[in-house]
Amino acid sequence: MYYRATQPAAYLSPKSLEALAGSLRLLAVNYPRLVVGSLAERLDLLGVDRAGVADLGLWLTLRRAGIVELAGHVHTDRLAYGASYVTTWVDGAGRLTLTADTAATMHVERDSATGATLFAGRLWSTPATATTPAGRGAALMYSDHVDIYRTVTPAASTSDAGAWQLVDTIPHGLGVVPVVQFVRRPSSTDPEIGVSAFADIVTLVDALNKILADSLVTSEYFARPRRWATGLEIEVDEETGRPIDPFGESRLLQSEAPDTKFGQLEPPSLAGYTDLVSTITQQIGALTGLPPHYLGLAGNQPASAEGVNAAENQLVQRADTEQTAVSASWAAVFDLAAKITGSPAGDLMPRWGDTQSRTPAQDADAAAKLAGIGVPLAALLPRLRFSPDDVALTTPTPAPVVAE
Repeated sequence: MYYRATQPAAYLSPKSLEALAGSLRLLAVNYPRLVVGSLAERLDLLGVDRAGVADLGLWLTLRRAGIVELAGHVHTDRLAYGASYVTTWVDGAGRLTLTADTAATMHVERDSATGATLFAGRLWSTPATATTPAGRGAALMYSDHVDIYRTVTPAASTSDAGAWQLVDTIPHGLGVVPVVQFVRRPSSTDPEIGVSAFADIVTLVDALNKILADSLVTSEYFARPRRWATGLEIEVDEETGRPIDPFGESRLLQSEAPDTKFGQLEPPSLAGYTDLVSTITQQIGALTGLPPHYLGLAGNQPASAEGVNAAENQLVQRADTEQTAVSASWAAVFDLAAKITGSPAGDLMPRWGDTQSRTPAQDADAAAKLAGIGVPLAALLPRLRFSPDDVALTTPTPAPVVAE
């Protein structure tokens, strides 16, 4: 709910709701999505390296299976929910398929001693067709086979309606469970299911939403000037016992009593809310590593590209940490894909884009200086965000050496 900004207001009182006359149904500043997006967009999967050399054949196969878009979903789900999962399989035509899941649809059971995956379970809903009604499906995946289950068709004469029924068993020779778990555990004491990237700022987001709601209540409740009058006789409704407004909706205030005096209260200032919003936003930035210009703090905009890099340094370091944390999981996905497609498995690692935010001119200038000290072009092109196939087209093939 926090990632989707649909969480209920933690501090909005009934009196505040009454003051707003029910006009404020939901108010949430979605910093959790900003935290997840700021890290996920820096985890740019560019290719597959085999023993340090780009494996273009396997990467092209993975790209046809949709790994580029799927990687973005996997990283986002892992950062938002604490864990995500990738199932590597084949479709009916024998083509490689990659499927992303979250803990809402997937569970992985691991050996507590070795950490190896024992089995995985996946749930899905099956829509109604011309021959079968809607139901639910499940797959229990083991290291040598997959069991497919389906809920029994509900019927008045069936006593076990809604129970699971084994409908198929599919053997495979992968030797491992075809599911790879991407868990976010910054500490060994964190839960096995993982920890969200914005877990530390949940209460701060609640406090920020409360302050913004209060400011809206103040703005709405005192939108029109509050006036006072003395020496004015107030009539009371005999049926309800409530005082009757002597002026109603009239903009003209008048009284026949000579002793009546009118006045107006000073409108409240919203400056205090601004200071509180700034304080809480700074705390959110400190806990998440988001720079001030990401959080919209006025007066904290970097004046140069070097200033931007300095402000984003903590965010870059966290993105590097997240990148390292998922590299082993992607290597496991690549091994499964290699086994399924008949390619040699092992020594496969992901190739990442640079997590640093730089302009193309800065990248080109840095690459030119590195080339001047002898760094090979093939090593510099990934820094310029060239994909492996682009590197293969750009890097010149060395001329054969002819013996004299």
